[in-house]
Amino acid sequence: MLEIIGLLIKISLVVGITQGAVAYLILVERKIAAFAQDRIGPNRVGPLGLLQPIVDGVKMFLKEDVTPSYVNKPIFILAPFLSIIAAMIGFAVIPFGPVGPKNPSLMNGPVQFQIAPGIDIGLLYIFAVGSLSVYGVILAGYASNNKYSFLGGLRSSAQLISYEIPMGMSILGMILLVGSLDLNAVVEWQNRHVWGIVAQPLGFLIFLICAFAETNRLPFDLPESEQELVGGFHTEYSSMKFGMFFLGEYLHVITVSYLVVILFLGGWDIPLVPLGEQTGWFFTLVKMGILLSKVLLMIVFVMWIRWTLPRFRYDRLMELAWKRMIPLAIANTIVTATLLQLLRG
Repeated sequence: MLEIIGLLIKISLVVGITQGAVAYLILVERKIAAFAQDRIGPNRVGPLGLLQPIVDGVKMFLKEDVTPSYVNKPIFILAPFLSIIAAMIGFAVIPFGPVGPKNPSLMNGPVQFQIAPGIDIGLLYIFAVGSLSVYGVILAGYASNNKYSFLGGLRSSAQLISYEIPMGMSILGMILLVGSLDLNAVVEWQNRHVWGIVAQPLGFLIFLICAFAETNRLPFDLPESEQELVGGFHTEYSSMKFGMFFLGEYLHVITVSYLVVILFLGGWDIPLVPLGEQTGWFFTLVKMGILLSKVLLMIVFVMWIRWTLPRFRYDRLMELAWKRMIPLAIANTIVTATLLQLLRG
């Protein structure tokens, strides 16, 4: 019974904190955009504009929810739910910190800062459920019965499917080195040896580029290029249905940022600081803070790139995936496997 209560508390905390984080990440992005364009940004609602996300959320709820008469209503309504569910369930296997100290008064084993600990195929699970978001996009474009939305859905599905291939292959080098698909094992390996970015620099670069494409962020935001397709696959959506697509995109950015940090940036490890051997609640909270700080820096980096690089042309976008990223990912895997075999043989 205590385990079920603990699980429900974890789920509630993750859902509540991530959705609240999305609201304020939008404020952070607007501030970064204002700084990049020599503007002020939101500063009127509350001190320093800190209440702006709350006002924006209320506005999203109160807007009129328009469903055009010509859409396929069941699929039209289902699409945004698929998008947000696919973004949320990926958090189930992400470790938000190391295994905590044992607390026999509350539970039989040590505290796990993970909704579903002990899953040996955590990476495979994340890639599997993350790929489901493409269904929300293509169904939104199809159900809208609008040629612009349909073209946006087709372009988006082609982009997401294309970049999933090199993104999945880019982590094979780290999997070969670690010998496990468990995210905790990946962090522990980096604590004992070197960060993934040092062991797999090419894999890190490929994964990072594909992460931008998978989250529809500039310079890979072709599915939402309003200059060409009005608004892309979500042209016919309004109010909370549009908000769910928006929320799903930002949740995906958070998930990808956690993956980059855990796979290639050492997780909760700091170079030259032997935190991996330390136990106790104080050091556990310190490690959680380190992990969160790295993730926040990664999210800010993603936002900064938006105002640094121009959008790719669509044919160049696809050429980059199929003619550059995939061959490089295959070569990286072959070289890593060969070197490992030579060293172990």
